[in-house]
Amino acid sequence: MSLKFFDKLSQDFSELLKDKKEYNVVIEVDKEENMKSFTTHSVVLRYRSSYFDKELENAPTNENHIKTITKPNISAQIFEIILKYIYCGIVDIENTDTKTIYELMVNANELELKELSVKLENYLIESKASWLKTHFSFVYHSIFDSDKFKDLKNFYNGIIVKYPNLVFDSEDFTSLQETALISILERDDLKVEEIKIWDYIIKWGIAQNPTLPADLKEWTKGNFKALKITLQQCLPLIRYFHIPVEVIWKKMKPYKKIFEEQLWDDIIQHSISPNDPITSLILPARIISNPELPSRIISNPELPSAPELSSRENESFSTIISNENQLFIL
Repeated sequence: MSLKFFDKLSQDFSELLKDKKEYNVVIEVDKEENMKSFTTHSVVLRYRSSYFDKELENAPTNENHIKTITKPNISAQIFEIILKYIYCGIVDIENTDTKTIYELMVNANELELKELSVKLENYLIESKASWLKTHFSFVYHSIFDSDKFKDLKNFYNGIIVKYPNLVFDSEDFTSLQETALISILERDDLKVEEIKIWDYIIKWGIAQNPTLPADLKEWTKGNFKALKITLQQCLPLIRYFHIPVEVIWKKMKPYKKIFEEQLWDDIIQHSISPNDPITSLILPARIISNPELPSRIISNPELPSAPELSSRENESFSTIISNENQLFIL
């Protein structure tokens, strides 16, 4: 039989964090004008974070044998939460806005605090799904090129397939990074009409060139060239030959100058004689299906659910004891 006294242990380490007598590491966070310093202990940092273990190897030491680590990309508010996790194993997110919780997850991942990062990722999916959907571009932008946050990526992949309008109609759609947009356009299973995809791409391209005239009639050759350059990676992914002929003239002809001449000629020829051979590549029509996403507990039942976690991840998430939005990580 073993007796465990985690509460007292956590309380004692909380007092150690406040102790200014025996510290040997100073961590400076936030931007220079808002910089805040935290006193810490190398032995705690080394054993709680592999990131800090590596950083301490090369951290400069002053005449008092105090090492300094600078993290200007982490806010003081978030780092204070992180330190409490490192020392006490408690993350208190009561009254914390969702964006801050998301940034906490990102920063925890950067500091190689995997346990905290994974649990916050699951918490956001389980409890803040509506916010994740509303801020699709903001979140997807920051996680797209990362090999982390696989559950969030699965969550968004489910949304993209079944509810692409939540992506394309979001307020921050035009801030979506090009590589992320391309990955969406490459999908064969987008549940949206191709001409609407065209409209969204034009909207995104124009937003990247804010100096373009609002009235298309006032555009110069240089304006069309600027848009063409912006969309050069996106335009080849449109399934032009599956767009009804009646909308080609209405929606696409005004932007004729951004097309390669051969492509435009083939679009017109195909619209007139669809059985005649053409030079341009004909991409397959997108598969418009109705996939059912696995159910999850979400804050808005009318919005899509995320894919299920693996049994191992669900088991891990069950170790979070929730009490008024406070996560006790044991």
